[in-house]
Amino acid sequence: MARDDAGLRDFSSHLARRQEKPQNFLLMTLEWHAACQLFLETLTTLREKTAMKKEQMHELLCQALETEMGGIQIYQTALRCAVNEDLKEEWEKYLEQTQTHEQTLREVFEKLSLDPNLETDGRKVVKHIGESLVTAMKMALDAGKPEAAQLVAAECIVLAETKDHLNWELIGQLAKDTKGETAKVLSAAFEQVEDEEDEHLYHTSGWTRELWIESLGLPAVIPPPEEEKDVKTAIGAARAKNARTNML
Repeated sequence: MARDDAGLRDFSSHLARRQEKPQNFLLMTLEWHAACQLFLETLTTLREKTAMKKEQMHELLCQALETEMGGIQIYQTALRCAVNEDLKEEWEKYLEQTQTHEQTLREVFEKLSLDPNLETDGRKVVKHIGESLVTAMKMALDAGKPEAAQLVAAECIVLAETKDHLNWELIGQLAKDTKGETAKVLSAAFEQVEDEEDEHLYHTSGWTRELWIESLGLPAVIPPPEEEKDVKTAIGAARAKNARTNML
């Protein structure tokens, strides 16, 4: 009898273990399913972020291309407003460089298999602003005051180049944070135009300031310190501006 009891206990114990294993297996299955679901959700989120990043990169490049295209029209109109020969020579150089920058961006689009003709909402705004700046300069020309038209043109270029400078700054940042062929293409384009874009903004800002000072009947430094010192950084531009008093 004791032997039968021992056997019964062994059987009961075995049965308990048999019943416990399916429960553990079921639990493991549920946990594994949950882990897989989390992985899939994470993967989907990463894909969405990657797609979003690529879409926004395309947006940035479209705006940058439109800025360069508008910049060509802006410089062509500004040259009609230029009175100072040094300034006219400067803007002629910037026009040629802007035409090159447009071509550089078109090559970026081609290498990255992107559509350079995509009309985004942001691009439409950039185009509208560029056309408005051209219209403003034509209004100034029609007013028949050459010096005033020159000053308006300088201000319009500063506005346009501020956007242009930001575009290229963002392209440079994107090149640093991106990998593979995209990083290589963006980095090469950025390095090609960076110094020229800096010059466009900082030098024309200096011209605008000094032309305004001259129009107020105050002593002006023309050509401006930024051009004389050939600055290509924000720090350099600030130092040149601070040094203008010693150049009067």
